[in-house]
Amino acid sequence: MANDAPQTTRHAVPDTVRHAEPHADEPRTLAEHEAVDITIIGGGPTGLFAKFYAGMRGATARIVDALPQVGGQLTALYPEKYIFDVAGYPKVLAKDLVHALAEQASQFGHPTFLNQRVSALEHDGALFTLVTETDRFPSRALMIAAGIGAFSPRRLPQAAAEPWYGRGIYEVVIDPEEFRGRRVVIIGGGDSAFDWAHQLADRAEHVTLVHRSDRFRAHAATVRGVQAAAAAGRAEVLTFHELHDVVGAGPPTAGTRLHSVVLRDTKTKATRTIQTDAVLPMLGYISDLGPLADWGLTLTNDEIVVSSTMETGRPGIYAAGDITTYAGKLKLIATGFGEAAIAVNQAVHWIYPAKKVAPAHSSNMALFGQTDE
Repeated sequence: MANDAPQTTRHAVPDTVRHAEPHADEPRTLAEHEAVDITIIGGGPTGLFAKFYAGMRGATARIVDALPQVGGQLTALYPEKYIFDVAGYPKVLAKDLVHALAEQASQFGHPTFLNQRVSALEHDGALFTLVTETDRFPSRALMIAAGIGAFSPRRLPQAAAEPWYGRGIYEVVIDPEEFRGRRVVIIGGGDSAFDWAHQLADRAEHVTLVHRSDRFRAHAATVRGVQAAAAAGRAEVLTFHELHDVVGAGPPTAGTRLHSVVLRDTKTKATRTIQTDAVLPMLGYISDLGPLADWGLTLTNDEIVVSSTMETGRPGIYAAGDITTYAGKLKLIATGFGEAAIAVNQAVHWIYPAKKVAPAHSSNMALFGQTDE
């Protein structure tokens, strides 16, 4: 088995995040990366902690994720919401937890590759190679921390909307300050729609929430908050309406942005035009295990069955986080952290049998500038 020298020194360098280049229409040669010890599929909380833990154990690692930013569901679904059940934090904003995890994982200089949707897995007896549309990632072991699988925002079904993505229609919200002083239309009736309507009501010039019925799938307290903003004139809730058309200053070409949307009453079919600077479709996410389903793993309800050591049943492939299932499984961030540590320790021992499964206490590790008294 190939044996790169394990990392034994701490590097105070920022985490390396690399985005896949947009794929061209013509065929291209896939970029071949150097082999590492562990490739982690998924850059959510579990994956980020696994990358840190791999570095702590002297293993080389990288993250490969289909999303354009790390954090998984925390970043994509509720970056501005507080989390109360992470050890050490009385409460922490989801985006701040992601930032702290990314900073912790950056200590060893291991890269993260974003916008990388896995298309295949190869195994030559010594190395696993993840194949994406643009790259090939060989490694000695794999850890799957893909949460609910590769997921992407559900797009608006109206054909008129498609050309305006990236020109006024936003799939995700990374920084709510981007919408300060702007007119925002939010489409949807679930938690994400109401959460962002509530968050942006105090930042945007005006927020209009559009839903095709008067039945919402959001927490009652958040609905009340948005309704209170509407009563105060900072927002508007339009029920029984849907998107009908998108209007810009010209055709949807580079540099042209939308300036209004046409909404249709689902009952009367009458239309109305609303001036807006941004449209946020909050229609939920589509999750898909994709090629993982064909890797010879045991699956139950699109979840990977693992042992108490996070083994998947296929030697060299481990899993942790929400994508796993076993007796007594709890889908919590705190649980994912523990599972990540178990998976990494097992993987390190599998790659380097001379290394013990149980790690030393981090408070005594020379890796962190400490001495073993």
